[in-house]
Amino acid sequence: MIEKGIYRHFKGNMYEVLDIAKHSETLEEMVVYRALYNEGRVWVRPALMWDEVVEYNGEKVKRFTKV
Repeated sequence: MIEKGIYRHFKGNMYEVLDIAKHSETLEEMVVYRALYNEGRVWVRPALMWDEVVEYNGEKVKRFTKV
């Protein structure tokens, strides 16, 4: 389960998870989050993608890690 709070993206930027929402057509869970840099825009991303493990610099790492 994705909790509200501050997360670090695997490339270093910080984000705040504001809430979990449901897509109105598919009911897919979406993470609503805010960038903690520049203008602080609000974004959504599928929860499954948020929790993914990705390959970065030859290593497998979590896309987002709670701090």
